[in-house]
Amino acid sequence: MDGKSKIYVAGHRGLVGSAICEELEKNGFKNIIKATHKELDLTDGIAVKNFFETNKPEYVICAAAKVGGILANCTYPVEFFTENMKIQLNIIENSYHYKVKKLIFLGSSCIYPRNSKIPIKEEYLLSSELEKTNEMYALAKISGLKLCEAYNREYGTDYMSVMPCNLYGLNDNYDSKNAHVIPMLIRKFYEAINTGANEVIVWGTGTPLREFLYAGDLAKAVVFLLKNKSVKETGDLINIGSGKEITIKELALLLKNITGFKGKLKFDETKPDGTMRKVTDITKINSLGWKPETSLKEGLKITCNDYLNNKNLRGT
Repeated sequence: MDGKSKIYVAGHRGLVGSAICEELEKNGFKNIIKATHKELDLTDGIAVKNFFETNKPEYVICAAAKVGGILANCTYPVEFFTENMKIQLNIIENSYHYKVKKLIFLGSSCIYPRNSKIPIKEEYLLSSELEKTNEMYALAKISGLKLCEAYNREYGTDYMSVMPCNLYGLNDNYDSKNAHVIPMLIRKFYEAINTGANEVIVWGTGTPLREFLYAGDLAKAVVFLLKNKSVKETGDLINIGSGKEITIKELALLLKNITGFKGKLKFDETKPDGTMRKVTDITKINSLGWKPETSLKEGLKITCNDYLNNKNLRGT
């Protein structure tokens, strides 16, 4: 690879895609191919084929996906399955047809069984049943990584699948119905401050343990793998995470302190907790030469400032 290599980042406006684009630019890559949803509907097979025919990318990073928190996954299971299946099938098939040299497919740690051994190793995939609250999204992502694996086995391609833990950071989704836990809590705390509310409601019991990674650190890992490693070195699947856990209650208290909210927390135990524990084993990626750099507290401060300084985020 060099600075002129043509790299297509699918989903470049999202939390992950925007961080990857920024990291690519920091590494001297000047030929980054981007397309907004208005310019290219990734669920449209003909449109994606024409896009690849016109742009002929040499490298592809598939960061595009329909994503959301527990509420969104429970409300729209059909859409989470079908839209993600179409997106990844179109991108992976055309990457092969147009002879892309390397593809990195972004999945999620929710692909692993709900009662998996902890920490979760890559080989635990499909060892038992999935978490019901995001089952359809997980099944779509599993299908994507298995398709990459099949192409590698049958055609000798270099398609790598990386499975990040829960992500947060700049350009996150703060939608009141579809956001993940960190952006949802950030929005709730600042809205409570602005309205003078004395209470913020947190879904569930607060006891589940979660692993979080700053999206900028994930981007560094993806660009590191793109530049330096092949699937023969990494294997078909590789975890990327912080390797550290925090309860939802501890997370809420940390954000309460960072945002300056002075009221009380109320945990709504009628709402689902999801998987009780989900920390990944990051031994493989560490052994390859990558480690996370941003602490949770530091990353949350950056994210909160981004929310406060971006009117478009606050208006969602």
